Amino acid sequence: MQSSVLAFATDLLDEGADTFFGNLTDRAGVDGVTLASVYHAARDVFPHHPTRVVRYLEPGAAYFRPDPTRWAGRRLIPVPSGAIGADDPFALAAEQTRRRGLRLHAWTVFCHNDRLGFQYPDCSPANAFGDRALTELCPANPEVREYAHTLLDELARYGVEAIRAESLHFHGLRHGFHHERYFEPLGPVAEALLGVCFCPHCRAAAEARGVPAEEVRRAVAAELRARLADERAAAAPAALDELAGGALAGYLDAAAGTVTSLAAELAERARRHGMRLSFLDGGGPGTGWLAGIDLPALAAAGVGIETLGYARTPEAVREKIAAFALHGVRPAGLAVILRPMAEDCDGPVNLAAKLSVLRELGVPEVEFYNYGLMRLSSLDRIGAALHG
Repeated sequence: MQSSVLAFATDLLDEGADTFFGNLTDRAGVDGVTLASVYHAARDVFPHHPTRVVRYLEPGAAYFRPDPTRWAGRRLIPVPSGAIGADDPFALAAEQTRRRGLRLHAWTVFCHNDRLGFQYPDCSPANAFGDRALTELCPANPEVREYAHTLLDELARYGVEAIRAESLHFHGLRHGFHHERYFEPLGPVAEALLGVCFCPHCRAAAEARGVPAEEVRRAVAAELRARLADERAAAAPAALDELAGGALAGYLDAAAGTVTSLAAELAERARRHGMRLSFLDGGGPGTGWLAGIDLPALAAAGVGIETLGYARTPEAVREKIAAFALHGVRPAGLAVILRPMAEDCDGPVNLAAKLSVLRELGVPEVEFYNYGLMRLSSLDRIGAALHG
């Protein structure tokens, strides 16, 4: 089973290659690193950082040096993080992994990009009232799709083995911005409906499938108005697949088709570059309908799936992975992310048992989250679990 640790490029730059890669190989004992290439805003605590403990990551920043000729005439262009200075962390990582015999993966956040969303609101999703989700990019937008294709081409020049594609789909209301406030309870139905995109490109995709997009938008807006006006209505259940005479279900199916086609295009493009692409599914089987995630369709299109195996017990990890078979995804096509920290693991025995479950089920790849956010003792825990 292949193994790697997810990490930020700033970890590599701040600690230096010898310390960073020494911790990965000598302490964690993994055979690869999954380095963030484009990432979203965050404020994190770094327990073993040599000089700083609390750090902000920039909104929608790139951690490689884009080739200007590839982006000429474009609006959506990856902007290098100010933290990398004159260095190219991916060039450094590529050279070091080749020299050390390690695999290099590119952890890439595609559509959750508040820098580009705020700069170009017309590329962001729009709810039923036309309000734009500026922390996101809409995967139905042609410019966004072109951006995703070119981003993959850029990463291929570093000799990356695999693209770990995060946020290659739609997002709901509660995602991606600091100080989000909901002083009146919205209820799960209103929250779900406020996350459905009705931008011109999504409506056109639905219309192409024979779905009356404007009728669906009006029905969703009316449903939202009723729930926003009355707290009892907000708490009431609703069958979303029956809204607008069942047309909302067709509209959401069209959104899933948008996500599946983009993921399939990128997976094929990655193969032409000699890379693999794994689609990070987020919440696991049965949770992605409103985000446009259709696991059987993705698997049928030859897209690899990566999922979060965050759980306290090996039995819970087994249940998470076993559920994928019910959605047309074999464990042999999965990569699984585990957390070795105390929140999920009480020691190396616990982590080793989870790895045994993955091996038993035939999962070929495991990744550990996250180098800079864990104590060094958690890196030791990985090494003990992997190698006894």
